[in-house]
Amino acid sequence: MKHLLNPLDFTVEETNRLLDLASDIEKHPDRYAHLCDGKKIATLFYEPSTRTRLSFEAAMMNLGGKALGFSDAANSSASKGETVEDTIRVVSCYADICAMRHPKEGAPYVASLFSRIPIINAGDGGHQHPTQTLADLLTIRSLQGRLDNFTIGFCGDLKFGRTVHSLINALTRYSNIKFILISPPELKVPDYVRDDVLQGFEYEEVTSLEEAMPKLDVLYMTRVQRERFFNEEEYIRMKDSYILDAEKMALAKDNTLVLHPLPRVNEIAPEVDNDPRASYFKQVQYAVYVRMALILTLLDLAPELN
Repeated sequence: MKHLLNPLDFTVEETNRLLDLASDIEKHPDRYAHLCDGKKIATLFYEPSTRTRLSFEAAMMNLGGKALGFSDAANSSASKGETVEDTIRVVSCYADICAMRHPKEGAPYVASLFSRIPIINAGDGGHQHPTQTLADLLTIRSLQGRLDNFTIGFCGDLKFGRTVHSLINALTRYSNIKFILISPPELKVPDYVRDDVLQGFEYEEVTSLEEAMPKLDVLYMTRVQRERFFNEEEYIRMKDSYILDAEKMALAKDNTLVLHPLPRVNEIAPEVDNDPRASYFKQVQYAVYVRMALILTLLDLAPELN
């Protein structure tokens, strides 16, 4: 039984095969409409979520299956003190596959040790978010035509941004990727990302978004996350550090992709939405296709592609 806890749990070949499957699902959704008839996904979300939880549920329903679960720890037996270990033992009796989001880093890994069904990490604290990474890879590959030979800028909260950490990890397996890390000093990437993950790769850390814009093939915007701050004053001071607007977009290349894992607060001005380079809502749609492909893969129901 295979789980997805980290974006590197799949080899490059497995990842590319999954992205190929997602692309085929996009082109021929009818072929996949009943492959999960009779199957159920449990969405165990101990943190609030709109996109990720609904995306998983939509993915399973698009495949003919059903969804059950909870959207807040307060609505689960965790509020009574039940452990993750016991919860997943119980849920294994109800569902065929599980997507779990948890504020504690490593909670989905703990669940995988006690589960009788595949576990998908749907985000654990500030650590990893591997299915968002798969959606990001599919978006870049579909819209840029490749997963190598480009410069990507990550902007905003690079310290707590699990989507940033996951995508950097995944992209280091492809060739000739340059990273530009754009953040205030207080929200720089953690030392382990800089010293371990990016070791041997070309990267630079800057504080100016305007300075970076002309160099980028992909810009990955992130919000400053209130829930990761212990101090409200620090959050308020940081939250408007970077705002992407039409003026800054004018500095970018004609084919630069603008991505964002969402939700946004005010880090991308609404005026940018009409720019053809704004790809964050396309990213949401690609996430459904890639989660459909992942469910099929982990349940060993994926068809062979010609």
